[in-house]
Amino acid sequence: MKENIDLLNKKFENAPIEEVLKYFLSTYGEKIALASSLGAEDQVLTDLLLKQDAKAKIFTLDTGRLYEQTYKVMDLTNRKYNIKIDVLFPHAKDVETLYQTQGINGFKESIENRKECCHIRKIAPLKRALSTLDVWITGLRRSQSQTRESMKLVEFDEGNNLIKINPLIEWSEEEVWDYLKKHKVPYNELHEQGFPSIGCAPCTRAIAAGEDIRSGRWWWESPEHKECGLHLKNN
Repeated sequence: MKENIDLLNKKFENAPIEEVLKYFLSTYGEKIALASSLGAEDQVLTDLLLKQDAKAKIFTLDTGRLYEQTYKVMDLTNRKYNIKIDVLFPHAKDVETLYQTQGINGFKESIENRKECCHIRKIAPLKRALSTLDVWITGLRRSQSQTRESMKLVEFDEGNNLIKINPLIEWSEEEVWDYLKKHKVPYNELHEQGFPSIGCAPCTRAIAAGEDIRSGRWWWESPEHKECGLHLKNN
């Protein structure tokens, strides 16, 4: 798979997003899925994917500390498209151990603590899901943060040994919202309350006009650390 990455990027350099998704869905079948955070970008991809294949695989991670509004948009999405998004949870014993060692909000005490929390609640469940796949679809956009500026449409994820495609990598925030409104796609109402990026409730806050769109995530840390580990570049 890895040796084809450059060819795939060249093949789809100027291709419409629908063409990209159609190729990967038809080529990889049951071995491709969208990992959705239920944020604006992933809602765009959910709509696009299900228009290509009503049985396209979509899953999300329930960390146990999500906003109520996130569950609401999951329910609205399931109802609109007559689907059931697969929901993955962290192992209960791991969460219990986390509380015993860190306390409830120990993730704010150090970057190491925060990354351990992210690993237990997000990365470990994600790896379980990705272990069954050949292709991982994400809603990453290049303009979201400085840690994503060098990402490409098609990448090889060394850590998970699979292809990762970022169909919205070149999209602007305006394009995302134009699509959501035009196609009446459900979206998290927190987006209209100053939340451009929505994760766990204790680690996400609204931002002020003009602030970097990732500044509401782990705001007590410096920008270069603001990834949970799901999308660290390793290829």
